[in-house]
Amino acid sequence: MAANFLKRIGFLTPLAGLTLILVLVDVLLSLGNQFLRLEVNERQQFITQSIQLEELQREIVAALASVAVKSNDRQLKDLLASMGINLVDPRAAGGAR
Repeated sequence: MAANFLKRIGFLTPLAGLTLILVLVDVLLSLGNQFLRLEVNERQQFITQSIQLEELQREIVAALASVAVKSNDRQLKDLLASMGINLVDPRAAGGAR
């Protein structure tokens, strides 16, 4: 009977060790997954905020363009042109036809 008991212990000890190793691997993978989720959430928040700010940026550019055309402000037109926004004065475009 003692030999049978020792055989069980001899089988269960490595099994318990393997279980402990698997639990530790699971914990490490869970922590890594949590870190990746936080990173993805931060990126998603950045994208969402960028989309929200895009409309505001368009409104600001439209307002600046309107002021530049109305006041014929050369510096403001140059600033907008340096950002890739070329203005066409509606009065000049109407007279060009």
